Amino acid sequence: MQPVSVGAVTVGDGRLCLIAGPCVIESLELCQRVAEAMTRLCDRLGIPYIFKASFDKANRTAHDSFRGYGLEAGLEVLARIRREFGVPVTTDIHESWQAEPTAQVVDLLQIPAFLCRQTDLLAAAARTGKPVNVKKGQFLAPWDVGNIVEKLRAFGASGVLITERGASFGYNTLIVDMAGLPIMRGFGAPIVFDATHSVQRPGGAGKQSGGNREAVEPLARAAVAVGVDALFMEVHPDPDHALSDPATQYPLAQVEPLLTRLLCIWEAARAS
Repeated sequence: MQPVSVGAVTVGDGRLCLIAGPCVIESLELCQRVAEAMTRLCDRLGIPYIFKASFDKANRTAHDSFRGYGLEAGLEVLARIRREFGVPVTTDIHESWQAEPTAQVVDLLQIPAFLCRQTDLLAAAARTGKPVNVKKGQFLAPWDVGNIVEKLRAFGASGVLITERGASFGYNTLIVDMAGLPIMRGFGAPIVFDATHSVQRPGGAGKQSGGNREAVEPLARAAVAVGVDALFMEVHPDPDHALSDPATQYPLAQVEPLLTRLLCIWEAARAS
């Protein structure tokens, strides 16, 4: 295992880390509210925390869906969150040219699942000197992740994270292969479990993705028991009225009891 430094947080050092925030930057005020609540909660629980929000959701189902603030304004919001709350921040990039300007602001670059095999994008992200978190494509087998890790290391990435976010199972359905987590961990990169995207039903709500929020906790419990280095969650004060992924973002008010239960499982699994 090669631990990855993300700002002041180290992923893969034996602690359970959390990457969390709203799906997309809807406003500065929303990001501040989520960052403040999550920073205080994670400090209290002793969980290393990385704030996440997207400046652009380039893969929305419908052409007229809200995409975000865009690169320049979105990076200003992320820089302010980083400065005000003293936490590392991450966001996703969709095109190679976005890598360098984004790396000037964030501590971790994220590659969306649909783009996980785009060699030029991976190369651009790796060459910024920032660590890179790749969402495993819904179309990939766990053992195929080894090629992604190898690419990023060949391009000189300062650190590599791999995020499991479910695999396609028929139409509009995802499943999580828990047996795949240790397989992916075998490539020496810390593994992140995306508890909210894993319960999506892609395109299942017509012009947006549906999902089953009630399945977030059972899957997160299973992943923590099997063994992961970090959890990824999209959280929102009012998920049903979120401008992106309303069916799967987790209610901000319910995060503390969930994390408390997950930490109990984490400790029990490590002690066994």
